[in-house]
Amino acid sequence: MDLGISGKRALVCASSKGLGRGCAFALAEAGVDLILNARGAEALEQTAQEIRDAHGVSVTTVAADITTDEGRAKVLEATGAVDILVNNAGGPPPGFWSDWERDDFIKALDANMLAPIALMKALLPGMIDKGWGRVVNITSASVRSPIAQLGLSNSARAGLTGYVAGTSRQVAKHGVTINNLLPGLHQTDRAVSLAQATADREGITLDEAAAARDAANPTGRIGTASEFGATCAFMCSVHAGFMVGQNVLLDGGAFNSTV
Repeated sequence: MDLGISGKRALVCASSKGLGRGCAFALAEAGVDLILNARGAEALEQTAQEIRDAHGVSVTTVAADITTDEGRAKVLEATGAVDILVNNAGGPPPGFWSDWERDDFIKALDANMLAPIALMKALLPGMIDKGWGRVVNITSASVRSPIAQLGLSNSARAGLTGYVAGTSRQVAKHGVTINNLLPGLHQTDRAVSLAQATADREGITLDEAAAARDAANPTGRIGTASEFGATCAFMCSVHAGFMVGQNVLLDGGAFNSTV
């Protein structure tokens, strides 16, 4: 399918690895020029070169922490106007409700709620002026079905979801859509760290924890970054102009619900 976005420009955050990297590759395959951001310069440059070699699009890299004011300023200075924004940032660490203090919640909110809101505030006006734009926020399946040990993530991402619900309906008339993409477990470093936490908590090996996790999914596995990226690219396409304020769950059927 021709996604109709060849030649457009996208900022993809946290895109050197994992789900952000999957989104960047899928957009590049559709002909989108990219601004890639991540904290680690080495992995970021490697991903950028792999994308250039594979798809021949323009790729600009900005090594910075998108969750800080300084990092966002650096990224936005290099970005300029874009047609597509993919918001992404690593999730807070797992834990227990009684362990979290105010500072833990503030850090989670800065990374997973306030940072994407700040980027939207900065980049939506340009999209509105052009009469076209796409924003995809990578949140979490925990927005639909909370994960007890991820209370920090549950809280911050739910806040972002509420913001998007209202804002998306205000900008839709300008040809700009904002939606959220909710990953279940995929083959990323995050999945490894969560499996290790389970292994430590239950006194089993990492392989045993991963096998039990996979078996619990209706598909018998967890997702891939390329599957996730393909879904993100469609949500950024010309075919998704009537998708507004939605929370698209991509979890292999792990969340058991009729609606």
